[in-house]
Amino acid sequence: MRVALREAGKAVGLTSPNPPVGCVIARGTKILSRGHHRRAGGPHAEIEAMQGLTARALKGSTAYVTLEPCSSKGKTPPCVTAIRQAGIARVVFGSEDPNPINKGRAGRILRRYGIRVQGGVLSRGCDEVIRPWSKFISTGMPWVMAKAATSLDGRLTRPANEGQWLSSAASRVDAGKLRGEVDAILIGAGTLRDDNPALTLRDPASLRRGKQQPLRVVLTRKGRLPKDAQVFTDSHRDLTLVYRAKSLRAVLKDLAAKHGCASVMIEGGGKLLGDAFSRGLVDEACLYIAPIFCGAGGVPLVGASLPSSRGLLDASVKRFGQDVRLRGLVGKAKVEKKG
Repeated sequence: MRVALREAGKAVGLTSPNPPVGCVIARGTKILSRGHHRRAGGPHAEIEAMQGLTARALKGSTAYVTLEPCSSKGKTPPCVTAIRQAGIARVVFGSEDPNPINKGRAGRILRRYGIRVQGGVLSRGCDEVIRPWSKFISTGMPWVMAKAATSLDGRLTRPANEGQWLSSAASRVDAGKLRGEVDAILIGAGTLRDDNPALTLRDPASLRRGKQQPLRVVLTRKGRLPKDAQVFTDSHRDLTLVYRAKSLRAVLKDLAAKHGCASVMIEGGGKLLGDAFSRGLVDEACLYIAPIFCGAGGVPLVGASLPSSRGLLDASVKRFGQDVRLRGLVGKAKVEKKG
């Protein structure tokens, strides 16, 4: 299952509106083949893993899948049918499918045909890899990641005479990799006017995996946007969406419903980040903290009104150059009680 999880990791950011899934076919302790879901409409992980094996090799084997096999027909036939027809004797999966159409059905169907089924193996890791899709399929809203670079005194920008970049080159390379995990990048009109960002996917590893340019989404109240901005004039201009006078919640819901976006990254300034946190729309945050004091400039969470403090849960800490990256889930912060 750990090998299957590594396969699933290769699919992150590639499969929306489907989940990233990995599969391993084994006999005893010998791995016969492995596969992952590469794109929506393409073969699911189980099918890709089976394609390279003969009927003789498949018969009596065990399939390890990070997500409960699908049991309903979509763009491709249900995987439970292919598993049964291949003669696979045992199926081990990690996460139960949160999709109400499939949830719990695979085990019942497979057992009916004498196939042994075991679920919940390494479920925590398997659940983590499909977190964005789980939210998308169960709520109709995308997983929202907030990304920002800040100084030690909590500024988003350097003094005006010091240039655009606050974080290090190493941090910017890592931040570029985050774009390979999401389906859309969202900014506000102020960020577009001040920075004229390209918001393009430049990470070589993501491009090698077949990741397509995420949608570029601009929120504006009055629609006064520079027509010569990069997002309107470059080769990806057809992937730029503008929402005028729409609430952030409405925009996110539309991105999920009409464009199949299971994950969105907010790269906007303090006002947009403040609105997202105030409305409880942020699921995950990634902050790059540069070891400098700026003394002036924009601050994150402008105008935010939180019912209680928020913290990073299960946070990871990593260094990029001189910067420190904090990444974790957003939840209610723990409060130390007086003792």
